[in-house]
Amino acid sequence: MTDSRDSHGLSPRAERQTAGQATVARPHSLVGVGAAIASAATFGLSGSFARPLLGAGWSPAAAVAVRTAGAALVLAPFAYVALGGRWGALVAAWRRLLGFGILGVAGAQLCFFAAIERLSVGVAILIEFLGPVLLVVATSIARRRLPPRATALGAIVSVLGLGAVLDLGGVGRVDPVGLAFALTAAAGVAGYFHLAGQPDPELPPVAMAAGGLCVGAVLLVAAGLAGLVPFHLSTARVDLFGADAPWWVPMSVIVVVSTAFSYGTGVFAAEQLGARLASFVALLEALFAVLAAWVLLGERPTPIQGIGGVLIVAGVLLVRLEASSNRPESSDRRRLARVGPQAVS
Repeated sequence: MTDSRDSHGLSPRAERQTAGQATVARPHSLVGVGAAIASAATFGLSGSFARPLLGAGWSPAAAVAVRTAGAALVLAPFAYVALGGRWGALVAAWRRLLGFGILGVAGAQLCFFAAIERLSVGVAILIEFLGPVLLVVATSIARRRLPPRATALGAIVSVLGLGAVLDLGGVGRVDPVGLAFALTAAAGVAGYFHLAGQPDPELPPVAMAAGGLCVGAVLLVAAGLAGLVPFHLSTARVDLFGADAPWWVPMSVIVVVSTAFSYGTGVFAAEQLGARLASFVALLEALFAVLAAWVLLGERPTPIQGIGGVLIVAGVLLVRLEASSNRPESSDRRRLARVGPQAVS
């Protein structure tokens, strides 16, 4: 009986499987990077379009509930097609969906909207992006082990940047409640990247996004009905960047562009690139948010705040790069690295 194995000791069938795995394992997908940039850009618009609604009498919980429920409805048909009747995948991933809905949807969005009631959009978004630093600090405390030197340096640089962004030496006063909401939103962002970066071959990214949005919307509505959070909606017209507009105009942009599209492309990017690389690219959201607030709302950052923003981003990059370099490579990936070039040829 003839042995059909090649010189690498793999049968043709095993070689084809290995080639497919090597292709999937490529971490730097151009499509994934493009999706991450698109997600960051559209996420960055949400604060500027939410500010007119909050000024017209909407509470943060009501605005986020309508935002998430509307986005879930937009994504539902795409999720239905992607699942193809595999409803068991949703049931099997219920823990991930619940955590994603609580942290990445309801928690992050609610606290961010609450923060921009008291802080400028640019300041709130920069504080929110301390999420990766908070995650590293929490992990170090839980493990009772000092973080690596580069990670510690990144955390220090980010904290210095936070002080500059808040302009602690200036004449203005920092709203402590707004600061607390922004830091809580940062914790939600850390949870978002952690949960979104866990690929599940049975659960398509669009179904993950739609399911998480449904969970978040249900939780927010339930909290509002129970009186746990203020829940006020308004149909009054809003001042949209100096023009009079109906409330549904900014809400439509938030629902379709800054939520449905952003979460769908964000989860897809996190699964394609991994949580670490996706969170690198997502740092662009801070830039897009600051620029949008500057152009649309006239919230021009001071020079010291600009320096602080650069320090925060630099510190987060140090933290994420150190975490990526220390991630152990699995035995399967090492094996694929050895046979990959021959397998895909």
